[in-house]
Amino acid sequence: MGRDLAEKFPVARRTFEEADEALGFSLSTLCFEGPEDQLKLTEFQQPAICTVSVAALRVLAEKGVTPHWVAGHSLGEYAANVAAGSLDFADAVRTVRLRGRFMQEAVPAGQGAMAAILGLSSEETAKACEEAAAETRNVVSAANFNSPEQTVISGAAPAVERAAEICKDKGAKRVVMLQVSAPFHCALMQPAQDRLAELLRSLLFSTPRVPVAVNVDAALVTDPGQLREALIRQVTGAVRWVDSMRQLIAQRPAFFVEVGPGKVLGGLMRQIDRGQTCVNMEDEVSLERVLQGATQKAAE
Repeated sequence: MGRDLAEKFPVARRTFEEADEALGFSLSTLCFEGPEDQLKLTEFQQPAICTVSVAALRVLAEKGVTPHWVAGHSLGEYAANVAAGSLDFADAVRTVRLRGRFMQEAVPAGQGAMAAILGLSSEETAKACEEAAAETRNVVSAANFNSPEQTVISGAAPAVERAAEICKDKGAKRVVMLQVSAPFHCALMQPAQDRLAELLRSLLFSTPRVPVAVNVDAALVTDPGQLREALIRQVTGAVRWVDSMRQLIAQRPAFFVEVGPGKVLGGLMRQIDRGQTCVNMEDEVSLERVLQGATQKAAE
């Protein structure tokens, strides 16, 4: 992961070196060579994804592609703040490693769960969570409003399983239990949020160069203090991705670039608004597609 960028672009290689120095171990080796089972651990996965995203972002910047607005899904909001200039990269990569550890330690293994609900409205999914929480007397709530067709729920395992059953009864096309290490973005994450709050409040946040669409409020934010608090609140708060994207669509952007590993957000954008152009950038090949798209939009 990220190896192509590091081999082809000096600015990307320096980004991995900066991450290695900030973390005190070779994250670059873990990204490029594995082992995969260690890379999948939350406390390593989070800084790895953040580093690849920032490396890709810096390559784009060297090529003259810079954002007018930024957003990041959950963990991605840290890279978004780096992109906006509100958070230093070294601070971000150190923080997300601890964020992953705090989340992992907040709930004992096996006690939490998450499930993706497909083909049911977010309103009906939220109602199903309320019913299941009352019935089981356990925590379950909507965690990620990913698209009009997909809402992820999170909480105590028995409550999530019951909510999933209720969603099926309500007409959900499909329910997928997710392989996750903890129940993210729900009230069970409060211990992690409390620990992360202390860390984030010790860091310097600057006025961003461009607005950040924050997850918990689906609002465009330029105040450094509000950006910090949004990162704190998102640990237990839901990711309001659909509303965040609609906020950005209302600004009439030329096109969207998904920066970092994978194409998940582009897929969600097709479900939110098929009229938007969204391209991903994670290696040299995808970089060329972005540059071609930027050239074409500039010509229009």
